[in-house]
Amino acid sequence: MAFYGIASNLVNYLTTQLHEDTVSSVRNVNNWSGSVWITPIIGAYIADTYLGRFWTFTVSSLIYVVGMILLTTTVSMKSLRPTCTDGICNKASTLQIVFFYTSLYTIAIGAGGTKPNISTFGADQFDDFNPQEKELKVSFFNWWMFSSFLGALVATLALVYIQENMGWGLGYGIPTVGLLFSLFVFYLGTPIYRHKVKKTKSPARDLIQVPITAFRNRKLQLPNHPSQLHEHEPQQYINSGKRQVHYTPIFRFLDKAAVKDGNSSKPPCTVTQVEGTKLVLGMLLIWLVTLIPSTIWAQVNTLFVKQGNTMDRSLGSSFQIPAASLGSFVTFSMLLSVPMYDRYFVPFMRRKTGNPRGITLLQRLGIGFVIQIAAIAIAYAVEVRRMRVIRVHHIMGPKETVPMSIFCLLPQYVLLGIADVFNAIGLLEFFYDQSPEDMQSLGTTFFTSGIGVGNFLNSFLVTVVDKITGGGNGKSWIGDNLNDSHLDYYYGFLLVISILNLGAFLWASSKYVYKRETIEFNEGCIELESKALEISPLGLQV
Repeated sequence: MAFYGIASNLVNYLTTQLHEDTVSSVRNVNNWSGSVWITPIIGAYIADTYLGRFWTFTVSSLIYVVGMILLTTTVSMKSLRPTCTDGICNKASTLQIVFFYTSLYTIAIGAGGTKPNISTFGADQFDDFNPQEKELKVSFFNWWMFSSFLGALVATLALVYIQENMGWGLGYGIPTVGLLFSLFVFYLGTPIYRHKVKKTKSPARDLIQVPITAFRNRKLQLPNHPSQLHEHEPQQYINSGKRQVHYTPIFRFLDKAAVKDGNSSKPPCTVTQVEGTKLVLGMLLIWLVTLIPSTIWAQVNTLFVKQGNTMDRSLGSSFQIPAASLGSFVTFSMLLSVPMYDRYFVPFMRRKTGNPRGITLLQRLGIGFVIQIAAIAIAYAVEVRRMRVIRVHHIMGPKETVPMSIFCLLPQYVLLGIADVFNAIGLLEFFYDQSPEDMQSLGTTFFTSGIGVGNFLNSFLVTVVDKITGGGNGKSWIGDNLNDSHLDYYYGFLLVISILNLGAFLWASSKYVYKRETIEFNEGCIELESKALEISPLGLQV
């Protein structure tokens, strides 16, 4: 609720209170959102290497609270906001800008330690060696995201209205109090939480050691069979409590790191170490093709809101719907879709495929990306219609209302919510599930950083498109006056790159090999969790 209470309406605060232009406000929202989602890389590294998830979350949540208090103070005090006289508003002073953005980026720093660790800490409460708990864990990320979006629903329905009609100080003060209450509830459970024992001092060290060793051994010949590569005895993994990851025939240039060299004084890496590095490289490949979908999602809190501001927002004779409140329909559709997915779709597909998840993680992502393409296609079609209405009614002024209901934007919001059930939750689960055992906090930052880079990418695209199309005497696609711009062209551009990105995703999925590791021991026998590497009807690996 705290995050979405800021993010969903920040673009309006920047334009109406700090008097920033459209491109600057969109860019600043994207840059802040990008920072919120990319700082978890640092928080996850600290958790996996030094403090653990619980204590990293604890320290970071305190920083988050400080940021929220500072932000509430900033928007509440008149001296920290620009003044207006006779309808003419002054630009924000340097002090006002510094104080406001210091508050925002303090929250971003706090989010760096909370976002990657609270979800993984929750998943750690399930024991993978207990069949019943392992089955429950399959649903955990669905319900985790469900509860997160309940907070988002409160933000987009209630907080946005409060901010615009009752005051920004109250609109930010409520989620600050809510955040403090949620932390109180969290710490009530401290005596019963499970904490994963850290099994290596620096889990990320293998990511450096394996490529270096492979380069050093580049002239050595690979053995004919992977069983001849260096690996500890299974009993050693049993005694240490670590999981053995088994050989996969991808990124074979890294296999040389596990070649036994009798002439070298330095021991080779184990197959498990090499496979951990391969997993990260494979996830990086999938991560790259999630950036464009994250860019599409960035429109919800930026251009979709600005687009809605130009339309007829009346509900009855006196009530005006805040444009940012339409984001609640992303949440509504997502909240309705999660139970249907978990209770009906998964069991139905499980009977068809035999997969405990119903469909594979990559199939889930692919379906989500297709739905997202449909959403941006509808956004493009609606904007084309809005521009036609503008021409018919000869509307030119930036504050003139286009006689077209804001509810015409509903389909794109609803579809993005349904897409989230597949790709947002699917990505979080994919990166947690496929990460090396000691790097699961760092692994989930693939999810958060993808959203972050997607926001930065959107900021970059908006800036570049505005510079190119608005250069000289040209009409910018994304001008301050959206009634005299070509937002439809920008949506069309996003649609084209989304379709191209889907093709890249299908190719990357066909190359990906899922993790295979030892997970259970029965009287000395090793049982493997493995996924068949056959091609599914969608062209994605099972």
